[in-house]
Amino acid sequence: MRNVLVSAPYMLPFMDRFSPILEHFDLHPIIPEVHERLEAEEILRYAGQFEGAICGDDRYNANVIKACLPALKVISKWGTGIDSIDKEAAESLGVRVMNTPNAFTVPVSESVMSSMLNFARRQPWMDRAMKNGVWDKIPGHTLSESTLGVVGVGNCGKAVLRRARAFGMKLLGNDIVEIAPDFLLENYVEMTTLEDLLQRADYISLNTSLTPSAYHLINVETLRFVKPSAVLINTSRGPVVHEVALIEALQQGRLRGAALDVFEQEPLPLDSPLLQMDNVLLSPHNTNSSPFYWERIHWNTLRNLLIGLEIPVGDIASLKALEKRA
Repeated sequence: MRNVLVSAPYMLPFMDRFSPILEHFDLHPIIPEVHERLEAEEILRYAGQFEGAICGDDRYNANVIKACLPALKVISKWGTGIDSIDKEAAESLGVRVMNTPNAFTVPVSESVMSSMLNFARRQPWMDRAMKNGVWDKIPGHTLSESTLGVVGVGNCGKAVLRRARAFGMKLLGNDIVEIAPDFLLENYVEMTTLEDLLQRADYISLNTSLTPSAYHLINVETLRFVKPSAVLINTSRGPVVHEVALIEALQQGRLRGAALDVFEQEPLPLDSPLLQMDNVLLSPHNTNSSPFYWERIHWNTLRNLLIGLEIPVGDIASLKALEKRA
């Protein structure tokens, strides 16, 4: 029987369903204790013991991957982002890295809309005031009188722009690659420079992947372009934002607010000033939350693992049929 390391936090609660399927293919799941992710030293405890991995944001750096050889054949990422995996090193060492593109476009884009609506209509603040015995009509505004700037016009960025168009927002986009003109024309999106977008947008949604060029894209310098009435929304990756610079801008009133689902350090440290800010909405890296989309990712991640181990496998429907027989 071949071993696989299963450490994807969203999949672990459902292993009573998936372990029998792995065993059907003569695979034995090693299930470690996971708190958010496995750090490099935690993975190293199992080095050489597993041929495949189903992981979340585990730290598969080059040294870890080398230590796991020659057994390791495939790393199957639960979800889309693979910035925690050194893909270049993996593939140079003959280890396949597989993921699910376009995994959480719908729940993430809806979360962005939720953040904008909360800041526009002021619902969380009015709710808090009333529960504290204060009858305070906090002024709001409509999204139709606001401009949205989306940084990173990929799958999620496009989904955010489509939804924002339905609210009548003025739409700006920025990306390092050319965006199909039919999408821009159909959705009335104006592509522009990052500097211009930051200067004009009332809401700034970060939907870029974490690439070297996107690391600390929002920093001391770029935050100087943002108008004080703007709100920054980050549902991409924490290190896209230089957190210290963001906190300083919020404290100094150079930014109206922020809605953050991702952070440079996760979980967010309990001494972070963000936890004490009334103009910040926080969530624990959870904008992917959706039973429907989780289910899709579970099965695709499992199928990717089998493909990477060169185990003959049909489509996802055939895999689901195995669950019914288990």
